[in-house]
Amino acid sequence: MKRALLVGIDDYDRFSGLDGCVADVDMLEPLLSRNDDDSPNFDCQKRTSATGGVTRDALLGDIDALLGGGADVALFYYAGHGAGSDTDVSLVTRDATPATPGIAFSQVLAKVAGSSVREVVLILDCCFSGAAGGVPQLATTAATLREGVSILTASRGDQVAVEWAHGVFSTFLGGALEGGAADVVGKVTIAGLYSYLDECFGPWDQRPAFKANVDRLNELRRCAPAVPPSELREIGELFPSADHLFALDPSYEPDAEPRDPVHERAFATLQKYRAAKLLVPVGAEHMYFAALESKACRLTPLGRHYWQLAKDGRL
Repeated sequence: MKRALLVGIDDYDRFSGLDGCVADVDMLEPLLSRNDDDSPNFDCQKRTSATGGVTRDALLGDIDALLGGGADVALFYYAGHGAGSDTDVSLVTRDATPATPGIAFSQVLAKVAGSSVREVVLILDCCFSGAAGGVPQLATTAATLREGVSILTASRGDQVAVEWAHGVFSTFLGGALEGGAADVVGKVTIAGLYSYLDECFGPWDQRPAFKANVDRLNELRRCAPAVPPSELREIGELFPSADHLFALDPSYEPDAEPRDPVHERAFATLQKYRAAKLLVPVGAEHMYFAALESKACRLTPLGRHYWQLAKDGRL
């Protein structure tokens, strides 16, 4: 049971408007609601300027509903203005005033702390969002998170978040969910999202921040695997040991003689391993030449990792 609340606010009563927050929600909703194979994923609810606006009281009620019992995973995404302080950030709602700029994120975390939902993922695309998770009562930026909570933000606590037609952070987030952050088996996790997003910004750009207290990484979306699971599990059969050199010869290459259907099928699987960076040819630049020249191939460190998973029956 997975629930997601996606909030995008472009229009404000007393603050300048934004351009891309509603578009960000509209872009992310189909990616989160369905996996790559069109199977259901998160049950998403959208709250945007286009659906009547988002007031402070209404958003608090929606957060309570998101964190209510009955779900295993809850995801909260917010795109809009952020009002920062040294140890907290406020999510600016449509009816916010300079004196009460929406909802302090520490208030959201207080609700999360009392929730029975095992895993809570919080993603913020707003200015100063990196301050989320601080402890303003103690005047510290040190994060104190309940077990099972992770926070991914568009910028540090002292930075603004840039937007064009979409938020820059959310644009890259969409690419990560589409498969850019997927591992070999197609699983996208919050840690994978951060690793992908971290590489999207340079040292002079806004810098995404990631804070978490988790002992497992549940998938946020499943994409097409780089290697089909049934073929990935064959890695232990093709390589009897993690450091095994798999000897090749021309019978493995379909365009060469002699023809051997069994070898050709194995070679097709090895080529998929190669594309997923699980193995490399030895003594040749390409697998094609390794076969024609009767060379070999071996597992990479990543390949040895998946070899061990297969050996342990975890694939």
